[in-house]
Amino acid sequence: MSLPQYDDFLIKRFENPDEVRTFEKGYFEIVKIGGMVLGRASYEPGWKWSEHVGKKNGATACDVQHLGIVISGSAACQMNDGRYYEMKAGDVFYIGPGHDSWVVGDHPYVSLHLLGAEEYAHE
Repeated sequence: MSLPQYDDFLIKRFENPDEVRTFEKGYFEIVKIGGMVLGRASYEPGWKWSEHVGKKNGATACDVQHLGIVISGSAACQMNDGRYYEMKAGDVFYIGPGHDSWVVGDHPYVSLHLLGAEEYAHE
């Protein structure tokens, strides 16, 4: 099914993203719409940002700020100063630059990103 696309009306789906950034144990889908860049993060159990995203660039902390919504699963976030948080399905979150994150438990983690998607996991 083709979705309508006009100058003043546009529908897009993450199932047909504009870009997919892949890495071990996960991927990040990008949709560009209405002058915004949105993202959907999908991570398998065992995924950790510092190991599966940052390591190839030599980074130990993510320097992107995130505003998002957890769709399913759980993840932990630890700020560079040691503060620790866990996020679960239904949580709306803001995470500032300077953190690591990882999947908690045995279920995949999925979140939508409303801020920071353009810079996240970008080579």
